[in-house]
Amino acid sequence: MSNLATADSAEQLARLEQTIEDLLKEAKRRGASAAEAVVSNTAGLELSVRLGEVETVEHTRDNGLGISVYFGHRKGSASTSDLSPDAVRDAVRQACSIATHTQADRCAGLAPAELMASAVPDLDLNHPWDIAVEEAVEIAIRCEDAARGADSRIVNSEGASFSTTAGLSVYGNSHGFVGGYPGTRHELSCAVVAKDGESMQRDYWWTSARSPADMEPAEAVGRRAAERTVARLNARRLGTCEVPVLFRADVATGLLRSLAGAINGGNLFRETSFLLGKLEQPIFPGFVRIFEEPHRLRGLASAPFDGDGVATKAKDVVTDGVLKTWLLDHYSACKLGLTTTGNAGGARNLSIALGSDDRDAMIRRLDRGLFVTSLMGQGVKMITGDYSRGAAGFWVEHGEIQYPVEEITIAGNLADMFRGLVAVGNDCDFASSITTGSWLIERMTVAGE
Repeated sequence: MSNLATADSAEQLARLEQTIEDLLKEAKRRGASAAEAVVSNTAGLELSVRLGEVETVEHTRDNGLGISVYFGHRKGSASTSDLSPDAVRDAVRQACSIATHTQADRCAGLAPAELMASAVPDLDLNHPWDIAVEEAVEIAIRCEDAARGADSRIVNSEGASFSTTAGLSVYGNSHGFVGGYPGTRHELSCAVVAKDGESMQRDYWWTSARSPADMEPAEAVGRRAAERTVARLNARRLGTCEVPVLFRADVATGLLRSLAGAINGGNLFRETSFLLGKLEQPIFPGFVRIFEEPHRLRGLASAPFDGDGVATKAKDVVTDGVLKTWLLDHYSACKLGLTTTGNAGGARNLSIALGSDDRDAMIRRLDRGLFVTSLMGQGVKMITGDYSRGAAGFWVEHGEIQYPVEEITIAGNLADMFRGLVAVGNDCDFASSITTGSWLIERMTVAGE
């Protein structure tokens, strides 16, 4: 596929590290008091099939370099996709020129040298897939065929997509830290259309992993896409009501993302978070533990250091329901008068401790209410926590699914939703950088007819 998928990754890594060292020297030569840069090189294969025919095949290769230079507390940044020596020197020159025209910011600068990663552990992130186009096409077709053949009500397909990417990324700064590592990601997805009478629905499924060995079989992905689609047929609308709401596990990831956004340093120092001032206070019931595992082997968001070069480490975000930490990079930490938490670039492999109930048990526990399987829109106001999203799913009575529902809106406030978390399931059966089971929320407003 690409020379990144062969044994010369070490040579590629050494070349990118040298590029970093050269540009840091150039920045110093031009008078910068400090500098940092990241350089990456990725290559891969992407293709799609539809109705058994190949639609697209694309070999990809991308380079990228970004540099920031500091003249005291004045910062200038530049980027380029050309990694030739002349282009790199020109990017340094542009960044230095920009710095002369920027206003000083006391927090502009590198993270403390003593916080830099002292080692780059092998997190088992690199599993290149040297796959021929013909074999990749065959996998995608098998996936789509399984979906199309799973039920007679599957009448059309939006196709199946396959991708495999291998890359190298190196970060360095004028503290003398230079570190990099290779990584891969492989994905397969399928989306189909079902029809029953006048009702038509569409849904999908996917699998994603660092290693091909960890992906779901192509046929399983297709069948699950079909099952999800058929289950949505003949959906009804609901009347407006206030009821318990169960978020299916893959949908509940959005609630954890909202938590991560609310405790992100940028929203905190700008005072645009509904959790401002809540550190060391209970924001969930006492059974809740939420934690970050940046060194998880083969994790989709694993990294030995963050975007500032700061060593990453495992930590509890919420313990016994109490918020224990913010998620800070060096800049936001400085603005808040705190120390970085090693989260430049966000949370890495955020997880909530799973409960003991599987999905059927969670539905029985819901008893009567809404089981949400799809959300639409961006209706989350981070500054207030107000939450309003278009939704679809299933109406539940007596602990059993009764019928699918659509064209409804669910509304509440994230602070109330977090406090009103009744249970978390153990039904985490999908690949994501966020690990969670389904969430049962005590009560929300469902707006329908």
